[in-house]
Amino acid sequence: MERSGILSSDCAPEERFVEDYTKLKDIVEAIRKLGGKIVLTSGSFDLAHIGHARYLREARLRGDFLVVGVESDERIQIRKGPNRPIVPQHERIEALTHLRYVDMVTLKHKGDESWMLIKTVRPDVLVISERTGYSGEKVERLREFCGEVVNLPSQAETSTSARLREMQIGVLGPAIESMEGAVEVLAAGLTRLRGMKGG
Repeated sequence: MERSGILSSDCAPEERFVEDYTKLKDIVEAIRKLGGKIVLTSGSFDLAHIGHARYLREARLRGDFLVVGVESDERIQIRKGPNRPIVPQHERIEALTHLRYVDMVTLKHKGDESWMLIKTVRPDVLVISERTGYSGEKVERLREFCGEVVNLPSQAETSTSARLREMQIGVLGPAIESMEGAVEVLAAGLTRLRGMKGG
């Protein structure tokens, strides 16, 4: 039997991306009534790398239905500066719908109240990255809205920020060397000119 929508074997980005939190809550409650264990995680997922894929796999293994909250472009800019994200939110969202471990994707907006997505989904398992750096007290407060809070270690040595630094060094390093060479040529030319004028 051919399945459609969020249960289809296709990525179905139009079905798996649910921006409206009221609709998201209804879907999650329907899955829960069917006996599904809901897992929630969130992040930027900018410039996707193997650590993201492994992280999402680990999150999904903790339940039956994984909801992923994606930070909007505006939220990322506030936290990481005007040059981020590298990949715009509509592409990051669609890319996540193509990953087999992700069941549903939603967007976290700039004006959302604190923990709004967590309070909406009320997951059986909330997966947070150890890089988030939540204190024990904050984790205890989160448990008011979740069954379990899992602090997941990084799943790869790299990070998006580290990758970007490598790329900048790769581009800027040769450019700086080239500029230094040009400056040396100019300096030698000026020295010759001064010598000619002096002679």
